[in-house]
Amino acid sequence: MITPISYSYVVIAAGVGTLLWVTWRRKRIRTYRYELSTRGTKSSLKAVRELDDYFELTGVPRPKPLPDFNIDEALPRPYRPFRWRYHQTMSLLNMEPDWWIELESTYRERISQRKDLYAQHGTKIVDSMPGSQDACLELAEMVIQFLCARYPNQFHRDAAGIFHNTILGTHTDLQTVEPLIFLLENVPEDFLIVQEDEKSGSYHFRAGVSASAVGWNMSLKIGKPLNEVHGPVPFYKEKMQYSMDRFFSKMTCDKPIQRGSWGFEIGQPLYMQADEPQWSHRNIQDPNLDINDIYLRVDWQTLRRLPKSRAIVFNFKALFTPVTHFREEPFIPRLVATVIRESERPFMEYKASFHTEHKLLPSLDKWAKEQEEKSWVPRDWKVRTLDENPFYPGWESDHRY
Repeated sequence: MITPISYSYVVIAAGVGTLLWVTWRRKRIRTYRYELSTRGTKSSLKAVRELDDYFELTGVPRPKPLPDFNIDEALPRPYRPFRWRYHQTMSLLNMEPDWWIELESTYRERISQRKDLYAQHGTKIVDSMPGSQDACLELAEMVIQFLCARYPNQFHRDAAGIFHNTILGTHTDLQTVEPLIFLLENVPEDFLIVQEDEKSGSYHFRAGVSASAVGWNMSLKIGKPLNEVHGPVPFYKEKMQYSMDRFFSKMTCDKPIQRGSWGFEIGQPLYMQADEPQWSHRNIQDPNLDINDIYLRVDWQTLRRLPKSRAIVFNFKALFTPVTHFREEPFIPRLVATVIRESERPFMEYKASFHTEHKLLPSLDKWAKEQEEKSWVPRDWKVRTLDENPFYPGWESDHRY
C-alpha cells in the first residue's frame, strides 16, 4: 500500500503556532495486512487489520472479475509457443494482467496430484532457505488478492483471516498456514523465488513449490545462482546469461512478462525425475506407439518482481493437449514439423521429444497436406512464427471460461 504522506506545516507568526495536520489520500484502500511470524526457518500468515493493496503497489491492473466462471467447463487458452526460425532467446512477452493465474477444468485433479507428490517427495516439492520468508509471504498475499479479485465466487477471505476455497470446499486459517503450503494446496502452478545476493549482485534460487517438474530436481538447484540453475539449457551461457542477468537487475514491478516452453510427451507426466525408471523410455521409439497417446506439454511461465521484498518470482503452469488437436489448427502442423526437423539438434535434444517423433512427424505431414487441400494454408506459405503467437488463427473458438 502506498503509505499516507504526512505534510507538516508550521506557521510562526507573533508567537502563535498553528496545528500540525495530516493529509490522507482521497480514497483509502481498505483491506488486510499480514505480518510474518517466524518459527526457525518457517513462516506463516498472521492476520492484522489492514493489508497492502498489491495491485496498487505493483502498478499492475486489477484483473477483470469472472462472476460467471465455471471451473468444470473452463478450458485453458490453447498456447502454441512455436517459433521459426527457432533461436535460443528469452522470447519474452508482456504479461496480460487478467491471466497471471489461469484456472481450468483440471483444477481439482492437479491439486490432488500436487499434495500427493509433496507427501511422497517432501523438500523436492516444497523448500525454502533462511532469508526467503518475507518473499514467500509476499507472494502468497499477492496470489490471494489475485484469486479473490479474478474468481470472486470461487475464493473469498473473511474478516477473521480465513481463506475460503469453494471449489475444494476448504477453509484455510491464514494465521497458521505456511505461505508455500498454501500455494501448493490452492494453486495448480509452480512458483520459484530468486533473490539478489548482496555481495555478488547475482540472483540465487531461494524458495519454491515445484510439483510439475520433468527432469528438474529442485533439491539440487536451491541456493544456486541462475547460471547454475540454467546449466543444462543449450547455449544459455553463450547467448542468454548476460542478457538474463541484466534483465533481472533492471526489472520493475509494473512490467511482468510471460513466455512459454514446450515439448512432446507420451501421456501426461506432471512430475518425473531423471532417476525414475520411466525416464529411460524417452530414449526409445516404440513402434506400437499410438498417435492418440502423444501430448503437447506447454509450460506457460510468468515472471514478475515483488514490490516489497524485491524478489523475483517465476511461476509455471503445465498444460497438456492431445497432438491430434493440431489437425484442426491452421498452420500448426507444418510449423511444428519444420521446427522439429530443422532446429539445431541441441535444442531438440534438450526438449527430449525423440521418443515421439517417429509417430508425430508423419502425422504432422499428413495434417499439413490436408490443410493445404482445404485452403486453410497457402501452398506457397513460407514457414514463420505466426502473427497470433503464442496462439493460432481462430484460437478463440477453442477457449472457454
